[in-house]
Amino acid sequence: MADLITVEDPDDPRLRDYTGLTDVELRRRREPAEGLFIAEGEKVIRRAKDAGYEMRSMLLSAKWVDVMRDVIDELPAPVYAVTPELAERVTGYHVHRGALASMQRKPLPTAEELFAQESTGQRIGVFEGFVDHANLGAAFRSAAALGISAILLSPDCADPLYRRAIKVSMGSVFSVPYARLDQWPADLEKVREAGYRILAMTPSEKATPLDQVPPERFARSAIMLGSEGHGLSTYALRAADEWVRIPMAEGIDSLNVAAASAVAFYATRPPASPRA
Repeated sequence: MADLITVEDPDDPRLRDYTGLTDVELRRRREPAEGLFIAEGEKVIRRAKDAGYEMRSMLLSAKWVDVMRDVIDELPAPVYAVTPELAERVTGYHVHRGALASMQRKPLPTAEELFAQESTGQRIGVFEGFVDHANLGAAFRSAAALGISAILLSPDCADPLYRRAIKVSMGSVFSVPYARLDQWPADLEKVREAGYRILAMTPSEKATPLDQVPPERFARSAIMLGSEGHGLSTYALRAADEWVRIPMAEGIDSLNVAAASAVAFYATRPPASPRA
């Protein structure tokens, strides 16, 4: 059973994991270095726990203690009860959901380890240069909802376990395994060696519209999407096996990358088995 500890001093060193949550650059450096991430809100905290992440501590406003009582009773980590005002002074913003948890990161698998997992199936996602945490979280949520079994990230992609990405994904970053490709785009060859056909999403007129691609070409595919501003780099496009695009209305050249990921993941689903 966790200890329930009332804290009244915003400078209490026990709250260090939660200080300055709005300082993006600080948190980007500090969280991976210290092996932690922050889960916000009851559902996300529960999903992180259910995914096997170890809890370091929880920070709760009083009304959330009863809501989280079963988690408190189950886990040994300390629980700090604070007023909403103190939580805001510590974190730097009004904690609307009233519940935060500091969680321990797991070792990140390599791409090879990811491919060796039985759960890595017929379609994976490959993200290049996703630097916006909201877009990254939304793309993970679409991946989870539409049957993408794993995600590979270029070295410059944002951290899927940053608080904003977790929040937007509604915890989907815990259910879709991911790895980073350290050598970009050279490591795309590992994707091909694992038996995946690399499909580059691009608005180029040279690309084949998704609705004109034979469904069998989506089997064992790696669907690659590029950064929010410029899309896929020239190097990534050259490394692809095929260019594909979402057909657009006249005068519109592209979608936001999070929306594009949802369309691409939906359009490449395997055909449904006929009902008996």
